Amino acid sequence: MRRPQITAALAVATLAVAAAPALAKVSAEEAAKLGNELTPIGAERAGNADGTIPEWKGGVLFSQFAKDLSRNDLEKWRTESPENIEKLIFNELEKAKGQLPEGFEPLTPKFTITKANYKDYAEQLTVGHQKMFELYDDYKMVVYPSVRTGFFPEEVYEATKKNATNASLEGTDGVKNAVLGFPFPIPKQGAEVIWNHKLKFRGSAVKRFNNQAIVAQDGDFKISKLVEDVKFKYANLNDQSEASNKLIAYYLQEVTEPPRVAGQITLVHETADQSTSGRNAWLYDPGLGRTRRAPNVGYDNPSLGSDGEQFNDQIDVFNGALDRYTWKLVGKKEMFIPYNSGEVNSPLHSYDKLLQKGHINQDLARYERHRVWVVEATLRDGVRHSFKKRVFYVDEDSWSIAAVDCYDNRDQLWKLQEAHLITFPFIPTVTGSPELIYDLQTGRYFATAMVNEDPISDFDVSYEDRKFLPQGLARQAGRR
Repeated sequence: MRRPQITAALAVATLAVAAAPALAKVSAEEAAKLGNELTPIGAERAGNADGTIPEWKGGVLFSQFAKDLSRNDLEKWRTESPENIEKLIFNELEKAKGQLPEGFEPLTPKFTITKANYKDYAEQLTVGHQKMFELYDDYKMVVYPSVRTGFFPEEVYEATKKNATNASLEGTDGVKNAVLGFPFPIPKQGAEVIWNHKLKFRGSAVKRFNNQAIVAQDGDFKISKLVEDVKFKYANLNDQSEASNKLIAYYLQEVTEPPRVAGQITLVHETADQSTSGRNAWLYDPGLGRTRRAPNVGYDNPSLGSDGEQFNDQIDVFNGALDRYTWKLVGKKEMFIPYNSGEVNSPLHSYDKLLQKGHINQDLARYERHRVWVVEATLRDGVRHSFKKRVFYVDEDSWSIAAVDCYDNRDQLWKLQEAHLITFPFIPTVTGSPELIYDLQTGRYFATAMVNEDPISDFDVSYEDRKFLPQGLARQAGRR
C-alpha cells in the first residue's frame, strides 16, 4: 500500500497565503547529514561545549525490556512499585553505562533556580518562566543532569530522510509530499518547525485517561475526567493507505466527571486542510440525546471545560491552523525545559499534592538543559486572535513543544504554556504530561493531561475508522 501523503489545500487569497510559492526542499547534501552529524530527525548529535548537554544516543540507551513494555506491564509495575515511577527510565539507563558520561547520576539534582538567583540564568529561561519567579516567592526549578532520551521507530527515521528532499510547505498550511515521518527535519522557516510538532509520531492509536483542573487564585480546584480515543492517520505504522491522505487524526472524547456534564461527547476529524481551521467536529449532548455539528472548534474558541483558560488551538500545546500568523524562525538556543518528567506523573502524588496555589508543586517537576528551536508567531494584519504574539520553544530531539510565551493584544505577556516532556520507550515517542497553562494576569492556571489518579493510557488498542463516524456518537454514550 502507498503511505499516506499530506496534500493540504491552500488558504483563500484574502490572507495572501494561497499565492505563496512552495518553499524549496533541502539538497541531497544537506539531507545526508541526517543520521550522521545530525540525528535521524534533525537534531545536533553532538553535545555542547561544556558537557551540560550530552551527545544523543537515542534508543540504544534502553533495553529491549523497556521497549517491549505493554500497558499491562506498566499497570502492574505502577501498582506494585509506585515509588519507582521516575526510575522506570533511569533504571534502564543504568544498564547502558557505556553510553553515559562517567559518574553520571540522573536522579541527583545539579542545582536549583529560585527567585533569588533566576536572573543569573535568564538567558536559558523563557520570558514566561522569568515572570513566574517574579510573581511567586516559592516558585523554583530543580535542574537535573540532561538526558537525551527521545527516539522514534526506524521507519520514521527512513521516511524523515526522504521527506527532507521531497516535502515542501506552501504558505503556512499546505504541507505537500510528506510521508509518515517528520516533514521538515532541516527547517528553513518557523512554520516548518510547528508542522514537525503537529505531525509527530505518537503511536498508531491510544485510549487516554485525561484529568483536567482549573486552579483558582486561592489554590482551590475541581477535577474533570475525560476518556479520549485517538486514531492517528498520519505517522501510523499500521495504516498507511492512500485513504488516510486527508486526515491527521480521529479524536473521540467523553466526559465522565463531573456528573453534570458526564456523557458529553466530542468527535473531531483533524484534517490536513489547516486553512479551514483544520478540523471538523461534532458534539453529542446526553440531555438532548442528539448529535450536532460543532460550530467553532478552531483558533481561540475556548476548549470544553477550561473556563476560557485554554483555547482550542492550545490543545497538545499547539494543534491549530497557522494561517493567522507569520512565523519567524529565530534560531536554536539552550534552555531549561521540563524533561524526563516521571516523578510529576507518579500515582503516589495525588492532585491535592500536585496542584497548589499559583503553580504546580515544583518539587515534583524535573528541568534539564536542552537545545530548543525558538519560533516567533506574530498575528497578521486584518485578522483576529486573542494572542497577538506567541513564542514557541521546541525540543530539538523530539520536535515537541516544551513551552510557549503568549502575549495579548496590548503586547503584554499573558500566559505561559508548559509541557512536561517524557519519553515512552515502548512506543517510542516523546509527549507532554501534564500540560499547564498559567494565566500570568489573573493567577489562575489550567492543568490537563494529568494521569496520577487514573489508569495508564492504553497504546495497544486498535480502532476501525467507523468508530469515529458522527452518526455513531449516541451509541458511544455510557460505554466507558
